[in-house]
Amino acid sequence: MSYDCRKMAAVQWRSRGRNYDTELQRCRPEAAPVEFGDYHPLKPIMVTDTKTRRGARKGSTSSSSSSSSSVPPDPLSSMLDGTDPLSMFAAASASETPAMSHSASSGDLGRKRREKEEEAVGVDFEHWSSKRGEILARFTTTEKLSINLFMGSDRGKAPSPGSAVSEKVRTRLEELDDLEEGSQRELLNLSQQDYANRIEELNQSLKEAWASDQKVKALKIVIQCSKLLSDTSVIQFYPSKFVLITDILDTFGRLVYDRIWTMCSDPRPLPDSFTVEDVNDTAKETCLNWFFKIASIRELLPRLYVEAAILKCNRFLNKSGIQETLPRLTAMIRGIGDPLVAAYARAYLCRVGMEVAPHLKDSLNCNFFDLLGTFRQIGGESVQNQLVVQRVEAPEYLTLYSPAISWILQCIAYRAPEPLLTEMMERCKKLGNNALLLNSVMRAFRPEFVAARATDFIGMIKDCDEAGFPKHLLFGSLGRSLACADPPESERLTILNEAWKVITKVRSPQDYINCAEIWVEFTCRHFTKREVNTILADIIKHMTPDRAFEDAYPQLQSVIRKILTYFHDFSVLFSMERFLPFLDMFQKDSVRVEVCRSIMEVFIKHQVELTRDPVILNAMLHICKTMHDSVNALTLEDEKRSLALLIIGFIRMVSFGRDFEQQLSFCVEARATFCNLEPVLVQLIHTVNQLAMETRRVMRGSHSRKTAAFVRACAAYSFITIPSLSSIFSRLSLYLLSGQVALANQCLSQADAFLKAAVSILPEVPRSISVEGKLRSSESFLLDFINNFLATLLVVPDHPEHGVLYLVRGLLNMVQDYTWEDNSDAKVRVYISALPLLAAMSQETYLYSVPKVDSNETLYGGDPKFLSEINKLCETLIGQILDHLKALGRDEQSTRRQGSLAFSLFGVLLSHGDLRNNKLSQLAINLWNLSHKHGHCETRISVRTLEYIKHQAQQPSMTHLSDTVQRLTLQSRT
Repeated sequence: MSYDCRKMAAVQWRSRGRNYDTELQRCRPEAAPVEFGDYHPLKPIMVTDTKTRRGARKGSTSSSSSSSSSVPPDPLSSMLDGTDPLSMFAAASASETPAMSHSASSGDLGRKRREKEEEAVGVDFEHWSSKRGEILARFTTTEKLSINLFMGSDRGKAPSPGSAVSEKVRTRLEELDDLEEGSQRELLNLSQQDYANRIEELNQSLKEAWASDQKVKALKIVIQCSKLLSDTSVIQFYPSKFVLITDILDTFGRLVYDRIWTMCSDPRPLPDSFTVEDVNDTAKETCLNWFFKIASIRELLPRLYVEAAILKCNRFLNKSGIQETLPRLTAMIRGIGDPLVAAYARAYLCRVGMEVAPHLKDSLNCNFFDLLGTFRQIGGESVQNQLVVQRVEAPEYLTLYSPAISWILQCIAYRAPEPLLTEMMERCKKLGNNALLLNSVMRAFRPEFVAARATDFIGMIKDCDEAGFPKHLLFGSLGRSLACADPPESERLTILNEAWKVITKVRSPQDYINCAEIWVEFTCRHFTKREVNTILADIIKHMTPDRAFEDAYPQLQSVIRKILTYFHDFSVLFSMERFLPFLDMFQKDSVRVEVCRSIMEVFIKHQVELTRDPVILNAMLHICKTMHDSVNALTLEDEKRSLALLIIGFIRMVSFGRDFEQQLSFCVEARATFCNLEPVLVQLIHTVNQLAMETRRVMRGSHSRKTAAFVRACAAYSFITIPSLSSIFSRLSLYLLSGQVALANQCLSQADAFLKAAVSILPEVPRSISVEGKLRSSESFLLDFINNFLATLLVVPDHPEHGVLYLVRGLLNMVQDYTWEDNSDAKVRVYISALPLLAAMSQETYLYSVPKVDSNETLYGGDPKFLSEINKLCETLIGQILDHLKALGRDEQSTRRQGSLAFSLFGVLLSHGDLRNNKLSQLAINLWNLSHKHGHCETRISVRTLEYIKHQAQQPSMTHLSDTVQRLTLQSRT
């Protein structure tokens, strides 16, 4: 048989009659009764049967089974013999535990492990590394600094193997003396950054010297760096200098410990919980040698620091070495004359002690009590003269102690009992309520302990000397604790009043806002909007003069965040008189937008109920407008999308209930306000369409004159807004959706206008669009839209002035004139999709309809002229499709496309054409053969199609398909 497409040219179309209700009943699956007592999909599957069978294969004589044979085994459980692997591990652990308890060695290991856990510092301890960056950033200077650099020595090289031991020792002692005899170079006029760079160079030199086995040189570098800690010539930089130099000491201590550890790890690694007995003699001798070297250092400060750096190495020598050494080093610090240098030496000793022996709290306490004794020196003549020379005020000088004192107190207060705080408070009183010490105590102990004694602390703060340490800093520290823990309820108002009396008198705007920002959280946490509003008014009063707020944006933002954390009822929030004036202080655009964004995020997260509160709406519109007005030509697309989502979230939460006109007025105002954000306009159109459908629901589909005018106003809103969108597919989809909404509300002329507008912009669709930053063909998107559009046209009645099927013809004309991609079948696929629509239009009763809208089925009532027009249009479309199939047949590369299109058209003829017509039946057969001619059609689909046709042929009205199906044959791919 020839498959020449020229034989398909003469076609006489006729749609087959459809009874949709009968077809629906026939397609419904048969209901099968299920006895839920025997089976339920959630009923657990028993796998005992599987276990029995596996046992039988191993020789078991048991043939009984505890599970029903009708229940299928679980394939996953069957692989596990019905045993949960987690349960197996738990059972194994439980069975091993009693056995281990009888083992002496296991008991020792468990005891050692428990001791180690007790001694170790937990994750709740704030390590020194977290404070390092803050200290370096806080204690800076513009003064010029100096540093002594180690110049090296030829005698630092290792002696020859033949040298005597005594010669080696003498040489090393001489090398240590070299450092004090001038083998160093002083660098002057260094900036702070240059100084830090030089210290880092020394750190690298230390590592390089150690790696090249020049241990004495490494020690000399550490000694030299330790000496720098005695220099207080630029006193305000001292805390940062301490941080930089102790980094080198930490490196040295780690290198020494690791070297000795390695010497003990031959041939087997040394366990973490090793004892002195596990250490070999060579390692002990090396360790002792290091301590002898350090003991030979003449100056107190480097000898103290370097020995503290290798304090952990005492573990290799004797069990109580650390316990004995800590008190000795603590006592050595008493020989340091400068109280600031001594304070940081104690801080370093506490730091090392917490790392190696946190359980030895006696030495920590002793360090602190010694520190208290040095406070008398601060007012002495020597210190005061030094401050005069360096032009440093007493309050600034006292703040230099805060990192050291805070660290020492943190170590003491770690997991300390509550009575220790009482003891510390008593000692503070004996010292005349030293403000610096009191501040460190409040910051070191647990907030719960401090909050319980908040009133006592306030009394102590009142008695402090204002000149030495400002009281507002003390209230700031107290506020931090009260933000984390609650004081007694009866004392809260008194605490707030007493604190604010001091805070509001602070003259410096920066100092004021630093303290006020802390106490805002306490106020929000325990009081109402009245107290918070009072706080905001006071902040505005202090920060507005001379535009002081411009230097305090981070603190002001923190105030907003804290308020939003505790106030989620926006009617309460916006009823604060000073909240919006507070927002007006954010004059910088980027900060202002960030604040508005944070407010919107909280609103969307916590506003559960729809709102019509005018206070909320006016405030949120103001906030959203601020975000919208920040958008300009330079704004990134991600930023626009983010802002649009926040504004959309607000719009979705606005509802005026049954006051639909007010809702529409809101959307009109929002459209004017947010015209630069396209996603917001799209959401507004959806909102108005939803409003029209809600009106229809309320009126139950029967509009009054007033509601009819209202839904037409909604349609007008959408019709005016859609053209302002830049995205062509947004416009297409919204035109179609709005047309469907108008049709559902019996607004026929508006529906026509929407659909005609959609057809008119089809030529504007570009051939490629950007999807996630990549160019993709727009054909698939366009075909999806056209198919959706065709489905809508079934229920759209013809306009009396525009002729029969004017929208269908207009769409097909646009498709005909559209510039498709080369070698594209999209146009023909549209034609194939239009045939089911036309076939559905020719039925006496349509598949679906719009209530109270007369479709063409009612307007024409099966008029022969109407049916004739449909048939002619179908024949024209089929002719166009066949011409395209002929053109594809001329190119061997297009046979797959030809087969696919032929099979699609065959499916349409089978489903919608009247195959009792011989020509149409013959066309269907030819299309089937053509689709299988080159073997590109999937056999599985072809077989299922034949089965469907045979099933249909059994229906009384479809017996003519029996002849057709006999002429449809499957052909092999070969």
